[in-house]
Amino acid sequence: MTVVRRARVPGHDGAVDIVMSGGRIRSVGVPAPAGTPGTDAGDRLVVGGLVDAHLHLDKALTADRCSWSGGTVDDAMAETAAMKADFTVDDVAARAGAVLASCVAHGTTRVRTHVELDPTVGRRGLEGVLAAAADWAWAVDVEVCVFAQDGLTGSPETARLLDEALGGARAAGRRAVVGGAPYADDDPAGQLDRVFGLAADHDADVDLHLDLFDGTAEGALIGTLCDLTERAGLGGRVTAGHGTAWSFLEPERRAAVLDRCAGTGVGVVSLPSTDLFLTGRETGAGAPRGVVVLDRLVERDAPAAVATNNVRNAFTPYGDGSLVRMANLYANLTHQASPEQLAACLDLVGPRAARVLGTPSAATGVVAGAPADLVCLDAPDPGTAVAAVAPVRWVLKGGRRTVTGAAVELHPPV
Repeated sequence: MTVVRRARVPGHDGAVDIVMSGGRIRSVGVPAPAGTPGTDAGDRLVVGGLVDAHLHLDKALTADRCSWSGGTVDDAMAETAAMKADFTVDDVAARAGAVLASCVAHGTTRVRTHVELDPTVGRRGLEGVLAAAADWAWAVDVEVCVFAQDGLTGSPETARLLDEALGGARAAGRRAVVGGAPYADDDPAGQLDRVFGLAADHDADVDLHLDLFDGTAEGALIGTLCDLTERAGLGGRVTAGHGTAWSFLEPERRAAVLDRCAGTGVGVVSLPSTDLFLTGRETGAGAPRGVVVLDRLVERDAPAAVATNNVRNAFTPYGDGSLVRMANLYANLTHQASPEQLAACLDLVGPRAARVLGTPSAATGVVAGAPADLVCLDAPDPGTAVAAVAPVRWVLKGGRRTVTGAAVELHPPV
């Protein structure tokens, strides 16, 4: 048995003890027996391990290989497609490992990474990411979603690679997750059908890059996705990332889209850094933010998340793996201001994000029975943590210390 003492935990008054054993939380708010070894939070905020529900490890840290001639979605896809031919397993593993190191240092203990499979890159991206995930398994759980970035319906080889990868995941005892990018396919609706067919064949979850474009949202596929989810009985196992087109809708229509997602069990992931960078380039005056506001889903207690997406590549030239920083960016873009709203932003990179990945709400965050994955942030409460982009003081994974953050020391003149 070990304990975290003097922890500020959301939902509890004052500083409390968090008692752990066997890698799980046993109690919160019940004083630990005297002499129990452990960690002192120093009256700081302690939350569950942060969850990055949408990350691209295979193409991360490739900004130095880009020409930066454009900046649109099409430009980023063309840049990435060209460089994938030179990816090696070792190259991908090194870059993915570097990003995971940064994520871990910033308090992330769980990741879903999207990995591209196609005739150009073959399995090299997947093998590199799996190697990095194995190296970092002591500090972060990495779940892989294999997907077709550059089209599926016209590429039998891509379909074969996805089928093999999903079968391999199941055989290895890993969760199978399949995705796609219908906006990049000659037959967007056909790609959705293919993806759901693969999900049925392998009992896989579905995670899609959806409706990533500027405009009026005419032709958006979110309604089709919700229909397919209902017919397949996959509520709670389907996720839509991006949805930038929805931000162009009138508030009532946007609310209806999010209500439909909540009602059918489709989780939604907002990706503020990438979507802010890619959208609004050709709209002239009054350029939109292009970021999905998740308030409606939070109000309905539905699965939703804010995530990193890309780290320093053709789609996003920024990033350090900090989910607290991403929550702060989302708060800025979507006008979150009150302590309650800011706390909800932290929840979107924590327990609510874990629900997007299929974890029941009763097993997320700092609650009895949940994994002892804990992050101490240098703040008194969640709202302040987001507003101030609070630094990490330490991280526990399964009750074991994995990160110690150094406090800044000031040196005033004597």
